[in-house]
Amino acid sequence: MTSQQSPVLSRREIAKVTALTNPLSGHGAAIEAAQRAIARFHKRGIEVVEIIGDGAEDARFLVAAALEKGTDAVVVTGGDGVISNALQVLAQTDVPLGIIPAGTGNDHAREFGIPTKDPEAAADIVVDGWTETIDLGRIRDQHGVDKWFGTVAATGFDSLVTDRANRMSWPHGRMRYYIAIFAELSQLRLLPFRLVLDGQQVIETDLTMTAFGNTRSYGGGMLICPNADRSDGLLDLTMVRSESRTKLVRFFPTALKGTHVGLDEVTTARAKTVEVECPGINVYADGDYACPLPAEISAVPAALQVLRPDKM
Repeated sequence: MTSQQSPVLSRREIAKVTALTNPLSGHGAAIEAAQRAIARFHKRGIEVVEIIGDGAEDARFLVAAALEKGTDAVVVTGGDGVISNALQVLAQTDVPLGIIPAGTGNDHAREFGIPTKDPEAAADIVVDGWTETIDLGRIRDQHGVDKWFGTVAATGFDSLVTDRANRMSWPHGRMRYYIAIFAELSQLRLLPFRLVLDGQQVIETDLTMTAFGNTRSYGGGMLICPNADRSDGLLDLTMVRSESRTKLVRFFPTALKGTHVGLDEVTTARAKTVEVECPGINVYADGDYACPLPAEISAVPAALQVLRPDKM
């Protein structure tokens, strides 16, 4: 963690886990990763209940059923999207999240120092039982419906890119996302944002994008909110204003390193709750669609237990 206080860890006994797998994660890599992790659990004497959701709603139903029956942890094999499904059920419970990374971005795993290419080592972290209590982000739409997120909520240019990529049937993987970026760059425009921070500070300005970070990275390691602290009860806001395509193209490599916060076109802030308005813009969080704006985006303290290495 950069410039944050060292997290306080606690240890618990893990004897039975519920293993949720998204077979589509990582272009099918999640199936092999799950098999390897489950084999390690069995080797270490852990009881495993396997569940595979046919979709987001089914996955949430199965996780909720597992909590009712009793489990020491819910272990998710896949990417940030399937972790997001689990968070909708695990938020504000005492059942910890375990992560076996097998997605494209793996930003949750990166945040907690969980190895992204070693399912056995990730399984060992679960069995060791070290947990950290962290905040979660919560998006509340205009109808009062909540969506929880662990990493970053995106609005503006990057959410428009995701909108476009989701409408495309070809190509697959990251290339589709890159093509969507270039298509949106050709239509680059400033967007009229209205942000109300903690009911007091009002920001009405044209922006390219605004990111709300519970943790530091999204998009596979892009440090969009490099100073976000996952246990301070606050969201880190990164607001970007760029009318220049060239400047915006140069912005993303700096965001990979987290040095973009020093640029003239970037403004940062912190808040517990932000009311966000921007006509025609959707919110994406943990890479998944959340809702159209307007919405209220908040940090909820101590909302999740995460199984992680005892040292990072």
